[in-house]
Amino acid sequence: MRRGVSITGIGSVCSIGNNAGSFWDAIAQGASSIGPISALDASGFRSKLAGEVRGIDIRDCVPKSYRKATKVMARDTELAVMSAQLAADDAGLVTRGSPEGASGFSIDPSRTGCQIGAGLIAADTEELARAAVTAEGDDGLFDMKAWGSGAGGGGGMDNLPPLWLLKYLPNMLACHVTIIHGCEGPSNTIMGGEAGAILSIGESTRVIERGSADICFSGGAESRINPLGMLRWDYTGRLAPTHDETDGSRIVLPFDPEATGSLMGESGGMVVLEESVHAKDRGARVYASFAGFGAAQMGAPVFPGVFDEPDPEPIDGGLVRAINWALKDAGIDAGKIDAIVPMGLGVKQFDDLEAGALRAVFGDQLGSVPMVTLCPNVGNTMAGHGGLMVAAGAMCLHHQKLPARVHGGTPRAGLDAGKTEARDAALEYVLVCSGSLGGQAGAVVLKRAGIG
Repeated sequence: MRRGVSITGIGSVCSIGNNAGSFWDAIAQGASSIGPISALDASGFRSKLAGEVRGIDIRDCVPKSYRKATKVMARDTELAVMSAQLAADDAGLVTRGSPEGASGFSIDPSRTGCQIGAGLIAADTEELARAAVTAEGDDGLFDMKAWGSGAGGGGGMDNLPPLWLLKYLPNMLACHVTIIHGCEGPSNTIMGGEAGAILSIGESTRVIERGSADICFSGGAESRINPLGMLRWDYTGRLAPTHDETDGSRIVLPFDPEATGSLMGESGGMVVLEESVHAKDRGARVYASFAGFGAAQMGAPVFPGVFDEPDPEPIDGGLVRAINWALKDAGIDAGKIDAIVPMGLGVKQFDDLEAGALRAVFGDQLGSVPMVTLCPNVGNTMAGHGGLMVAAGAMCLHHQKLPARVHGGTPRAGLDAGKTEARDAALEYVLVCSGSLGGQAGAVVLKRAGIG
């Protein structure tokens, strides 16, 4: 008999809230905070709105002795570290990163793991520019030889900060979290786009189920609200033009045939996963428990409007397989699912694929299963999004309530995804699932605490 896994802590850092309580209150009220970008001059971009994190400082989320290390943290790493600290506090854990004299449950470092979803971290443009201007050729343009530091090179790259590379490695998220909290159990980094956090959370459940750890920090974090990130995502054909609009919730329209694209966000979405008996023995609050996990891969990635390629089949086969594996792992059929937390990106081609996958699994009953969509609230927060999705699903089960749903349009027929107010609901099983740009897909089935 495999060991049970429960969610005992939630750390949500996003544009609508910087802890579990404020995050839940915001989605319950239907709050959206996708507005004009302040992190950079976005006047030259077609997409000028995003969901930015505000009101939290990385220096307040690390021990005083570790504050110097924040200078070599990219934004993604900061989001992971901040959300991990909030998750630990929410779970009542005392770790190496806790203030001296803190009360709570002291973790066993050797029995504590960490699995985090990460993205391709964009380099800081100012850091690159300061070095690039020292690699000018005779014609006044950037010169690769002047950039290089080999024989005959000008060594422009040597003007990058000494620890520049370490700042932008994707595994730095898990690296800093494990160092700060003293996690000495299994650690891993998974890069799976929007599905990355779900895949990492699934990996953590397997680590705990097989007895390799009792507690894991898990989830994801990412920020693409920077010049390189915005450019890359616009080139994929996924960002919506915003024109003079200042309210992003009017633009991000999940599963709407008239949707023009999505908008960026940034987040750290982390949870504390804990072996169920271990959690019970220490008297931990349990938001929800895990019932099943599945992962798969679809075919070639889709770049709408970028390449001349045939329209994809309107179904994400990888997502179908991931969901079916998660249901099988949970020992239930689709009819037991009381709510779905999908990606609901607001990009027509991807929503078509996602809706097709859900329809393949749920059939005609899909329209009677309510959806919880977060992109209109916070934007597409990439590797952090799955952590927010799992947090939302767990809190729905904990509160026995469905949050308000933001939607400025009309989703296609056969989906319960339109605008609605918060309402009480009898929830036993919630499906959280997502595909991704690269084709990775993940799904988890959460169950109400106390269900056998």
